[in-house]
Amino acid sequence: VQLQASGGGLVQAGGSLGLSCAASGRTFSIYSMAWFRQAPGKEREFVAAITRSGSNTYYTDSVKGRFTISRDNAKNTVYLQMNSLKPEDTAVYYCAARPLPVSTAVPDFRSWGQGTLVTVSS
Repeated sequence: VQLQASGGGLVQAGGSLGLSCAASGRTFSIYSMAWFRQAPGKEREFVAAITRSGSNTYYTDSVKGRFTISRDNAKNTVYLQMNSLKPEDTAVYYCAARPLPVSTAVPDFRSWGQGTLVTVSS
């Protein structure tokens, strides 16, 4: 599956931003999806994940209550709505897909989008 992320940009602290990740190639609904992020000088880290049906979601503690992952299997798209953004959310955000049950581990994902930069100013 090929993934194309979009929606990054510059936002002030406390603001909101929505990311999208469009998938093409294989049947989207067989893939569990996730968002990861990588800040400068840091390792890529898990942000949020969603099961293939969309019935279950998972978040890293630092974004719980602020970020929402969702998907539309009819549109082959996964979303990440980010509210109450903080400067520490600044990173390149990547969407990822795996044709297996949901995971939060970077090595478990074989398909990655190109990344979209989110910058939160203080």
